[in-house]
Amino acid sequence: MKKISIIIPAYNEEEAIPHLMKRINKLMDFVDKYEFEILFVNDGSKDKTLDLIKEYRKEDKRINYVDFSRNFGKETAMIAGLDYATGDCAIFLDADLQDPPELIPDMIEYWEKGYDDVYAQRRTRKGESWLKKFTSKMYYRVLQSLTKVEIQKDTGDFRLLDRRCMNALKKMRESQRCSKSMFSWIGYKKKAISYDRDPRIAGKTKWNYGKLINLAIDGITSFTTSPLRLSVYLAIPTFITLIAYFVYVIVKCARLNVVIEAFQAIILLVLFFSGIQIMLFGIVGEYLGRIFNETKNRPIYLVNEYNEEKEMNE
Repeated sequence: MKKISIIIPAYNEEEAIPHLMKRINKLMDFVDKYEFEILFVNDGSKDKTLDLIKEYRKEDKRINYVDFSRNFGKETAMIAGLDYATGDCAIFLDADLQDPPELIPDMIEYWEKGYDDVYAQRRTRKGESWLKKFTSKMYYRVLQSLTKVEIQKDTGDFRLLDRRCMNALKKMRESQRCSKSMFSWIGYKKKAISYDRDPRIAGKTKWNYGKLINLAIDGITSFTTSPLRLSVYLAIPTFITLIAYFVYVIVKCARLNVVIEAFQAIILLVLFFSGIQIMLFGIVGEYLGRIFNETKNRPIYLVNEYNEEKEMNE
């Protein structure tokens, strides 16, 4: 009997977990040809999330958990889930039930047909503002324009990964992660399943626009070095603009006998080139910062306990 690991990152989800477990239990009763492992990754929750998980584990030993020593973020929780998952495949599922567990049997069916990465593609996104939908769409467009690797649009983390995909992702140990980019980078045989995303079942979202912007920057800078080439792309039109500006000044002075204040031209030029330099320094700084963080060689996360057993992080 094949084993399926359902990985659920959780941060302050005490309100959502009871609803989640009802639907997970129905799923496991319906799909009885497989062995299931429900692996919660408690990402430093400050509410009763961990206590609830432990109570469910007392009733069902198929439920396992990894408890972080502090909050490390969802991206880190996902790689920890892969590290501890024991199944032949793994399915990422959010605790807020925006992604329906009822779609999992269809994922398993395509997996059995030979697909390594079966991902859920959103048709609609209920409960989200037009601004979030628009910025998400633009982000995927920008990311695709910067890389030759095909990016799966309108997708999240809800997907099934075969064991060889899991092993490939486990080899990627960078500290600043963007799993959506990594899913595309590893390749393998992929299959999309369309669905309508539901609003959050309970609680509040942990993602604000600041965190989403940071995630977008991580996705771009961890996936491609194309932004570093902006200096070359900007240098050519800037040089052409500068030449055209001087030609304009010379022609205007010669034909119209008009005197242009020198200080005005100097100020405009200084501001123009200073703006470009600041932007380029910021891009280079992002990459230098990532190099700095990676050279520390710190562990990606620290575990407090795994299924009631305290972890000794030596």
